[in-house]
Order: sequence, then structure tokens, then C-alpha cells
Amino acid sequence: MATNPERVLVEPSADFVLTREIDEITERALTYIAIGSAVHFAGPAGTGKTTLAFHIAARLGRPVTLMHGDDEFGSSDLVGRDSGFRRSKVVDNYIHSVLKTEENVNSVWSDNRLTTACQLGHTLVYDEFTRSRPEANNPLLSVLEERILNIPSLRRNGDGYIRVHPDFRAIFTSNPDEYAGVHRGQDALLDRLVTIQMGQFDRDTEVAIVARKSGLAIGDTTAVVDLVRTLRMASETGNQPSIRASFAIAKVLALRGAVANLEDETFRWACRDVLGASIARVTLDGNALPPSVIDDIVRRFYHEAAAPASKT
Repeated sequence: MATNPERVLVEPSADFVLTREIDEITERALTYIAIGSAVHFAGPAGTGKTTLAFHIAARLGRPVTLMHGDDEFGSSDLVGRDSGFRRSKVVDNYIHSVLKTEENVNSVWSDNRLTTACQLGHTLVYDEFTRSRPEANNPLLSVLEERILNIPSLRRNGDGYIRVHPDFRAIFTSNPDEYAGVHRGQDALLDRLVTIQMGQFDRDTEVAIVARKSGLAIGDTTAVVDLVRTLRMASETGNQPSIRASFAIAKVLALRGAVANLEDETFRWACRDVLGASIARVTLDGNALPPSVIDDIVRRFYHEAAAPASKT
């Protein structure tokens, strides 16, 4: 993947796991993009929104301009700003007895990422765009609707706008409104996007992704994923712990040659450390659980998983 700080040439990754579920979402998104719509992946942390955005950008085959939402952003952080002055001075002493000088001071305009993407026809990936204040994203309204970017008249030759390159495409990601540090998306912008709601992946997809990313044996990977999914379903939101917890535990086991077994000390301390932050949001038999009982949760999970099915 060749890069400069603002523009990335994205290529399909050999490590990307393409399951039926992911393929379906990808094809839906590419269809919306093909008709000229911008796509918005909305969902909680750990649902693969950013990874999927880059996968789709790679399928489009255009350079990518990447932006991350930031509460400190203003519109100029997307479009550009007057970044100073350039002073030039000409001294004419052709006639020895006559000295003529001419001095000019001109403002210097610096384009920012949205302007660059619109000019060059890049794919814009705006990650966590709702972390920026809604008014900062106002320049996107005319970009997505009229395919025009309004810019200050100070820019270059006094142009007040630029026409968006026909190859320009945009992919957005966001967390739900109730997440800390997230602003409610403005209706005018959301109305210009096709929003695809992202939830946690199905079991088979999670197992395939974790196995590919960690290199852990499929049996141990399945045990790790099932444990994390059990805790997730018991949490208040049904979103945490995410697949990232499965990644971390599986990678530790693969690195140390350990297994997902109650007798394996590496497995036990990896579960304590990785799952500790999420355990406060998990209930068991209606009671909140302190982090100290992670060993008991793991033991209970494995005992229930190993128990024979009841006879009917």
C-alpha cells in the first residue's frame, strides 16, 4: 500500500476475510456508489466499519484520501485555509543612478483534504465523521448534492468554487449517537448518504476472521469466539466485548503456543486482562459481575459447553 500522509493507494489485502455476509454488504455498498450515492457504515465499535470502508475503496481502484472526525475541526480543516503570506521584492538598478524597487505581498492558500479529493477524483474515507461538529461538515452538503465545493475567494485565482471530479466517491463511518465524544449527525448530511447499519458479525464470520488474523487452530479459535459472544449477549448493550477481544486472546494463544482450555494458565490470564474492561457491563443471573470473577465465568462457560444435551 503506497502512501503519503494524506493520500493512500489502497490495494486488496490477502488477509481480508470475505465471507457471504461481508460479500453481501460489499456488493450493496458498491451498488449504491455506482449510482452516485455516498455510503455510510453506522454501528458500534468493533463491527469492522473502517476495514470494510477500505476494502470497498480498494475495489473502486482509486487513491484514497483519509480523514478522521475531530471535535476541534472547523470547515477550513476540510477545505483549506489562508496559511500566511508570500513576499516578493524586485530591485531594478539597471541605470546606476536610478534605483527602483517593487514589492508585492500575496496571501498563500493551502488546500486541505476534502478539496484535494474533490479535485483529483479520490475516494474519500471519512472515519468517525460524527466526532466532528456538524457545522464543520457543512462543505460536504454541496459536494454530495450539487457536486460543487464552495471555497473562499482567497484561493488561488479568486475562484469561489470548484467542480467535483467525476471519479470522486465518499464512504463515511460513525458510531451510534450515544457514544461518548460523538455528535448527532445533521439531518441534511445524513439525507445525502445511504446508511448501512452494521451489527456484530455472525458466528461463522467471526470465527473465520479471528482464525485468519491470529493463525490459531480453528478449534481453539471457535472456543474463544464462543466465549466472547456469550459475554457480549449478556451485556447491557449487546455490543461489548467486540471481536477485538477475540483477536487479542487468540493472538496471545497463537504467540505462546497455548490453547483455549481451562487448564492453560496463559488462556486464563489473557481472558482476565482482555475481558476485564467489558465485564462490568455483563450480568449473570441478573447480577453485575466484578472483574475478579472472570475465571468463574470462563469455567462456567466451558462447563455448560461440555455438558451433554438434555434428553427429551
